[in-house]
Amino acid sequence: MNTGIVYATLAFLCWGLFPLYFHAIGEVPPLEILAHRMLWSLLFLSIVLSVRGQWKWLLRLRHEPRVVAGFVASAVLLTANWFVYIWAVNNGHVIDASLGYFINPLVNVLLGLLVLKEKLRRPQWLAVGLAACGVAWLTWQAGQLPWIALTLGLTFGGYGLLRKMAALAALEGLSFETMILFPAALAYVVWLSLHGQNTFLNGGHDATRWLLAAAGPITAIPLLLFAAGARRIPMAVLGMLQYISPTMQMLLGVVYFHEVFTPERLAGFAVIWGALGLYVAEVPVGGAPARRLRPPGLRHPAAPVPPRPGRPG
Repeated sequence: MNTGIVYATLAFLCWGLFPLYFHAIGEVPPLEILAHRMLWSLLFLSIVLSVRGQWKWLLRLRHEPRVVAGFVASAVLLTANWFVYIWAVNNGHVIDASLGYFINPLVNVLLGLLVLKEKLRRPQWLAVGLAACGVAWLTWQAGQLPWIALTLGLTFGGYGLLRKMAALAALEGLSFETMILFPAALAYVVWLSLHGQNTFLNGGHDATRWLLAAAGPITAIPLLLFAAGARRIPMAVLGMLQYISPTMQMLLGVVYFHEVFTPERLAGFAVIWGALGLYVAEVPVGGAPARRLRPPGLRHPAAPVPPRPGRPG
């Protein structure tokens, strides 16, 4: 369980800095950024798989339609989450995006209770209730349905659940997701190129080209860490660790992007932080590893979790 906490924490620290990256390529339309993320991520992951000699799992998926269907679903959720987040950051809604990831841990806890039958102690229930009150207060203060926050919270909560139950390990699973997304991303980039609108080819700044190419490792590494962590720790623990990322994003929105942060918003965030502190105090740092699920399909898993605790996947 300690290893899973480390992996998940590193993933959320990386995601907390994402607004800086997307702001740096703000001249690129969100849909084009999304397509480049898919293409460069697959290239990066293919290199990693080739170096490690891990391609045999792909052939076995031909006879596992349920596994393929599960990864199609997770790829769709991941695409929706990526696009909404990129659009929000590049349109001055960093704090709204951070609210989405404050909601997301509540979604994780709910899914853990309903789907995985995980249990919470009474103080943990209190912490979850306080966090829900904080989110409700922030939603009421906004005066309208927070569609950005709700979309981000629900899509990434569903993605986290699917990756926890996935038949493939972190590296293979993310690689297969990007393979599923690759044809649509390539077709869109080709269309942009034919119309002279591909920023990578026609943009005036070399720094933008390098940053778009860097989307591969920047995207893949945190997702690999997240998937590896999600397979090792309960959904409730994963949900509470996830407050690291939106807290960092919220601070960037206020300090760096100078977005409006009223005292009413601060009160809602303070309630959520208090709930986080209460919950973390009740979560044991050590203990037995989280129960690993046996997902359907792949009766002979292609990439079992190796015994060395320091290696992701």
